[in-house]
Amino acid sequence: MPTEPRGGQPPAGSKPSKSNFADQVLYQRAFEAVVWSQPAVMKYGLRRASMEIGGGDNVILAWSSTALPLFETLTPNNTTPYVTSTTDLRNGPVVLEVPKATDKASLFGQVADNWFITIADIGPIGVDKGEGAKILLTPPGYAEDIPEGYIEVKSTSFVLDFAFRSVPSPDGTLEDAYAMSKSLKMYYLSELPNPEPTKILDPLNMRWSTLPRYDERYFEDLQMVIDAGPTRERDKAMMGMLKSIGIEQGKPYDPDEKTTKIFRQAAIDAYHYMLEGYVKGVPAEMFWDNRSWRNVFYTDPDGGFSWDTEGMLDYDNRAIRNWFNVIYFPAGVAEVPATMYVDTPLDSDGNVFQAGKTYKLTVPAKVPANKFWSLTIYDMATWAFIYTPEGRSGLSSRERDSMTLNDDDSVTLYFGPKAPEGLESNWIPTMDKVPFPMFRFYGPEEALFNGEFVLNEIELVK
Repeated sequence: MPTEPRGGQPPAGSKPSKSNFADQVLYQRAFEAVVWSQPAVMKYGLRRASMEIGGGDNVILAWSSTALPLFETLTPNNTTPYVTSTTDLRNGPVVLEVPKATDKASLFGQVADNWFITIADIGPIGVDKGEGAKILLTPPGYAEDIPEGYIEVKSTSFVLDFAFRSVPSPDGTLEDAYAMSKSLKMYYLSELPNPEPTKILDPLNMRWSTLPRYDERYFEDLQMVIDAGPTRERDKAMMGMLKSIGIEQGKPYDPDEKTTKIFRQAAIDAYHYMLEGYVKGVPAEMFWDNRSWRNVFYTDPDGGFSWDTEGMLDYDNRAIRNWFNVIYFPAGVAEVPATMYVDTPLDSDGNVFQAGKTYKLTVPAKVPANKFWSLTIYDMATWAFIYTPEGRSGLSSRERDSMTLNDDDSVTLYFGPKAPEGLESNWIPTMDKVPFPMFRFYGPEEALFNGEFVLNEIELVK
């Protein structure tokens, strides 16, 4: 006769590894919560930063010039001015009036929900088609009639924002681009027929600190994300895990000292886990064979950036492959997109870039970008601009006339703590930071996609 059932208990003689599982479970769930929530907490950081400098719901932040290091966010560009705003649809639908593109400037960008998923592209290939539009942003579950003349954009969250770039045409100027930004209007539908004038704020010389705070404060921001709702079906299991560690929609957030300490370590460890995963990379995201350059627009299996696919929510890849160091992806990537970006954490020898070293990239004379190309250098610890006395975060083909060119009309760009002698105009300063380069093609041409053009690797100088 059997004396024990098959299974139902651990092996004979085994013991639990912990005498008290509470702290272990708290850490494990907090760690997973950071990786799972990374896009949403980064998104909330934009709202938090805007409110800190006097922005808020329906207040438009329009930079009067290209971004400075004070623009503390993930991998911004330093070639075109930004314009952004945040809103809360719990107060009702919001009207966003987008101006028509002119021969001097145009807007393009995205309106995104609180998980950074684009709900509307803006610009020539967007819902407005570059012709201007009155867009009505409606909250989840909204069922009222849409006024004539408005384009409804249904939001999947209550809190959302937009980020556009104001791009001067070849005949335009930064002043033209700024004027275009200031012509945007944003107000609640309930304010009609006489909405208050839209408040416009220029944050150019303000510190706009949007970055995730990878310490105990991360969970304060996560609580704000959860409170804003709504809870999606895909996230119900995580909601249960969060409740078990004291984060629940509509409930006070008040961790004790021990919990705060565990939260702090979980956020630190999750940051390093995501950083390690990004640096390691995966073969599918490489843009060219035998090159370390990666496709910044690497998508999920469905061609988007949510990683919410049939059968699973792949939140590891969602964070590590996309949202850990880049924000504001389009709804999808066109066969020939308006822009294309590549980046790399590795030099030509396959080594991770090092602080205090100088590197070089030789850019061929002919780059398949019918508008312009740019190289921007970030701090690999934060993915933000590096604070330097020179205030120079990148170089582009727009500055070729001031650069020293090679005999074949190519140009060699340098980045490091000190400029090579006589090549100051070809140099991007990095101070004592680990550099992270991103190369952008504006108006990419077929040669970029059919293999005719391959960007050189970045080489260590010394």
